Formats: sequence, C-alpha cells, structure tokens
Amino acid sequence: MSHTQSIVDAPAQPVPAGTAGPVAPTAAALGALAPLGLGDAQLDPAGLLGSWQARNAAATLPHCIEHLETSGVLGNLRRTAARLADGAGPNAAGSRAGLPDAGGPEAAGPDGTTPLTAGREVGYGSMWFSDTDVYKTLEAIGWELARPGGDPQLRRFLAETVELLARAQGPDGYLNSYFTLVRPEIRFQELDWSHELYCAGHLIQAAVAAARSGASPELAAIAIRFADLLVERFGGPDATGTCGHPEIETALVELYRVTGHRPYLDLAAAFIERRGAGTLGEGRFGSPYFQDHVRVRDAVEGTGHAVRQLYLMASAVDVAVENRDEELLAAAERVWADIYGRKVYLTGAHGSRHRDEAYGDPYELPPDRAYGETCASIAGFHWNWRLLLATGRARYAEELERTLLNAIAGGSDVEGRHFFYSNPLQMRTGHDGSEDSPSRRLAWYSCSCCPPNLARLMASLQGYLATTDPTGLQLHLFAPGTVRADLGGPVELTIRTEYPWQGRVALTVASAAAGPWTLSVRVPQWCTRFAVTVAGEPVEAPVEDGYLRLRRGWAAWTEVVVEFDMPARLVAAHPRVDAIRGSLAVARGPLVYCLEQADLPAGTVLEDVLLDPAGPITVDGAPGPAGAVMLTVPAVVVAPPATAELYQPPAAARPGTAVRLPAIPYFLWGNRAGGAMRVWIPTAPTAAPANQDTVS
Repeated sequence: MSHTQSIVDAPAQPVPAGTAGPVAPTAAALGALAPLGLGDAQLDPAGLLGSWQARNAAATLPHCIEHLETSGVLGNLRRTAARLADGAGPNAAGSRAGLPDAGGPEAAGPDGTTPLTAGREVGYGSMWFSDTDVYKTLEAIGWELARPGGDPQLRRFLAETVELLARAQGPDGYLNSYFTLVRPEIRFQELDWSHELYCAGHLIQAAVAAARSGASPELAAIAIRFADLLVERFGGPDATGTCGHPEIETALVELYRVTGHRPYLDLAAAFIERRGAGTLGEGRFGSPYFQDHVRVRDAVEGTGHAVRQLYLMASAVDVAVENRDEELLAAAERVWADIYGRKVYLTGAHGSRHRDEAYGDPYELPPDRAYGETCASIAGFHWNWRLLLATGRARYAEELERTLLNAIAGGSDVEGRHFFYSNPLQMRTGHDGSEDSPSRRLAWYSCSCCPPNLARLMASLQGYLATTDPTGLQLHLFAPGTVRADLGGPVELTIRTEYPWQGRVALTVASAAAGPWTLSVRVPQWCTRFAVTVAGEPVEAPVEDGYLRLRRGWAAWTEVVVEFDMPARLVAAHPRVDAIRGSLAVARGPLVYCLEQADLPAGTVLEDVLLDPAGPITVDGAPGPAGAVMLTVPAVVVAPPATAELYQPPAAARPGTAVRLPAIPYFLWGNRAGGAMRVWIPTAPTAAPANQDTVS
C-alpha cells in the first residue's frame, strides 16, 4: 500500500513544513546543535555570500532551466510520459546486459554498447542519469522560492515540471526516463552503475525542498510514491541491494524527517549496512571504488570515487544521528580524519585521480592533476555540516568555510553561467583544454551534474550561517545579513562585515530572551590574534573548542565587534606531499590565492616564476576583479633554460630578476584571458620564512 499521508499529519513528530532547511534532525535525535528554520536567516546581497545567492537566482537558475531543454533532458521525460500514456509501462523483468561494469560514462557494457549509444537508438541523447539535472534544479527552485520575492517564472517552471513528472511516473511509482524508454527489462538489475537509486534520491531531495518551502506539495506526493516502491522492493529483513552511487540514503532520511514515516529511515540504514559485502562487484576499478570493500562501521580511510565516498559519509551521519548510533558516527569521524588529514587539497577540493574521479594514496595531491570535482566539494560541504550539527566541533565549520570560499566558489564564473567540473590547483602553459580539465569554464557538460548542484547549494546558503543549542546561538560563517532564533524569547542578530576581504565582524544583538544566553563566534584556525568589544568596551572572553563564548543577559541593541587580524601568510604542505615539495602557497584569511598568467608581464612564462619567501607580501590598495582584495607577492623571474634538452646535467641556478606580482583569490581565476595558473609556487633558493603555516 502506498504511503501517501500528508506531510503535516504524519506520526512520529516530523519536522513541521515551512520550518526547516536542507538538513533537519528530529527533536529526539542525537546531536549537539540545531539548524535554524528555513526563514530564520537572510543574506544581504551587498555581501559576498549574498551576492552569490542573488546571482544564482538571476543567472544560474535560468541558465540551468535553459540547458535542461537544449540538452534534451526534459525531452526525455516528455517521451517517457508519452510512452506511459500509450500503455507501455516499465518492466521489472530482465537480465544483466547493456550497462557498463563501472567507470566513466562511455564505458562499454558486456554487449558492446554504452548507455549513450544504446539511448541514441531511441533518441535518448543525454546521460542515462540526467534526470538528476532536473531534480537538482527543482530543489534549487524550492529553496529559492522560500526566500522573499521569488521569481514567478521559477514558480511556473516548477509547476509545469512537477506536472510532467506526474505523467512520467509509472503506475507502481517508478520514475526514470532512461530505464523506461531504453532498457526497461533491466530495471533495478544493475545497481552498481545504473544510478536508478541515485536519481530517486535527488527526486526526493527536490520534494523535501518543495515541501519545506511550501512551493509544491504535489512533488512530495510523487517522491513518496517512488519511496514507497523502494521500501517494498528493497526493505525487509531478506531484501538485498544497494546503490553504486550513494545519495538515496541521505534523501530517505530527510524524507523520514518530513513525514515521520519510519520505513524510510530504516531503508536508508539498511542500504548503509549492506555495503562492504562486495555485492556491487569489482568492476573496472575494484570494490573500493564503490566503498563496498569494508563495512561502513569498520572503515578507517576514504577510498574510491570521491563524490560517492562523501555522500555515503553524509548519509552515515544522518542515520547515526536519527538512530542515536554512536558507533556509526565514530566511523564517519574516523574517515573524516583520514581524508582531511591526508587526502584533501588546500582549497578543500577532493579527488586526485581523473581516471576514476577518486582519492589517491595518502599525500598523493598533485596540483596540476587535481580532479577536484565541484560536486565532491559540495558533498564535502554537506558532510561537514552534518558533522558540525552532530558534534558541535569547530573543525567541521572550518572546512565548511575553506571549501565554500575556495573550491565551491571557483566552480562558477563571476556571471554565474559558466562552470568548472574539475578544479585543479595548477594549469600549465599550453594545456590542451580537454573537457575533464578545461582551461576555461564551460556553459554545460555532457555530464552536467555540477551546475545544478551549485544552484541548489547557493539557493539554501543562508541556512548554514548559524545554529542554536540549549545554551544559545552559534555563528559559524561570516556574511552580512540577519539571523533570528528563539532562545526562550525572540533573538535577532544583525551581521555587518566585509569578510572575507576584511576581518571586522560587527554584530548587533536584539534579545527579548528571559534569561542569559551565550553568543558563540567561531575563531578561525588561521587567526592568531583578535580583539573583542561589547558595547564599545574591550572584553576578555574564553575561546572554547574554537569558539569565542560571550554569555550574559543581553540588553537591547548591544553591539559586539570582533576584529580578526588577517595578514597575508605563506602555507607549506606536509613534507610527504611530493608533488609540491619545495613550493609554498599564499593565503589571507580563509582565502587561498594564486598566480595567473593574465597578471604577468608580457613575455613571462608562469613556469619560470619563483616565489621569494623572504620578501614581504602586501595588500593592494585598489580592488581587483569583482571587488576582490589583491595581494602583491615577491618573486623572481628566472631566465629560460639554456638548453632545450629534456634531461641534462645539474646546473647552477639560472639568473633571475626580482619582481613583485599580483596574486588573485583562487576562486576568481579563469574569469579573464585564458592561460596558466598555479597555487603552489616553487621557491627561490633562500632561507625559509618565519611565518609559515603547515597544512597536513
């Protein structure tokens, strides 16, 4: 029987509609911090994060909608609806044939076809999992319509697309255009690579957004029908099967949080527990590619396809929180320690191998071969947010900031209409510009998972600023805007700052709470000195677990000002990161900087530039592209090699010329003329600087 009850009259005290954002643990769940309600925070468009959110609404979302049409993705769903109207529904019977064993999108299956070529025989030209492009765009629209002044065109597109999805859904609740149109005989038969459950997960996430924002209860009904089919097919003690690409798990947990329907949570937990038995097969890259080589509870390191690993860990935290499962949460933290201690890039990007979009060995972090898929950075952001809610530990908020302001921000150009799929930390002179690591951002990709993924994060970005707990309010990210909470009475926090360009964060507290409460402000790890005033008076306050704690009975309109000292600094990698041995990076505040060919003197090749670590790094007075704070770094431009021989006897240092060069925030590279770029800069032979940071 289909579970179609209302999202507001479901049992088990679900989170009420209209009060929650993307992640909303139930009141009885394990966890240290509670997220704000959907409308409890607003970003000021004059600030950096607010401008990104405004750009997303004005440019990125319309761009995604346009390309859903031109890429044929919406056409696939229309043909699916027409097929079902003709009475030719999906067929669950069939054998294993037609999909690749594993690997990239063009990998051939046992019968010699690929999903693309098989699909083209019936006019299916996009990726076999491209339904998710629609669902992620709908999720973004759901969050966007929750904010004041939602675009009526977005609302109209949502309504029309939901109506299309209702017609494309089979009588039993199944909804997948590729397997309905092209290979209905292998429905649910090839979970290692079919992405059927992955697609279902993004449909459910879109429905959660539409339900919580009130934008479309109808989409929730569609998702619930599909989720009920999954419970019937994959639930129960004797059922088997799990998806090769995790995502369905965290979606089911969130649907449980919306509806209170326990079987959704149980199925998510079952999918996680089934991993480690090797049931997904070796494929081309082995079972670690699928994180299927060890039980999640026993995992000690991050392996395989980076996006899959990160989505799996996010869902493990979700299930652990709802089931109060300390062992599962500990496993997630253990894997986090491995990834963020040995396998993540300075920018917060994940994945050092292009072949399988995967993590490499410990400290295998080549800057020019960094895959750093934008979707992996977003997945890492989601994971860290869940760990922050579960534990309250500042290290997870640190990674939210680092990833957001560097790797995620770099995924889009300043106009919001061109995107990077991979995000290297070095682009060589003469790079061939291939699609898996293009020299310039592209408007769309054959596998275009990243643009709508960026859109859904940016549309909900205000939900990640702050949290509450029984002691008070915690501020994790710094951006101009407003935060509201109920702490035994209404509390409003107005934030004024030019962060990350400047270190001053001014907070105005308006509180009608009955008693004292604690305002906790994160002190970034990179900050070694800061000053605090309350109502204009300097104060000494404790820093506990990475947060400045100010506890008092707050008078109306009390101003708190925190001044973070933000000098430019040099960063060194762990000595085992061989690819960048002898190189340093430049950073200021939370931002990683880079050298870009567009800023070099005419005739200078970036590979001939060495950093002078003994010289001063200064802040430019004039703003750079998009109002960025630019740095000037001391460097030496060395003469080209005396011989063109690839290998030659060692020679004395080449003569060089001392110069001072502009450095630009990494996330802004590639917005001007194309050309070389590098984050890690080889150093000139001189004494090591005294102000190094070490990143392990």
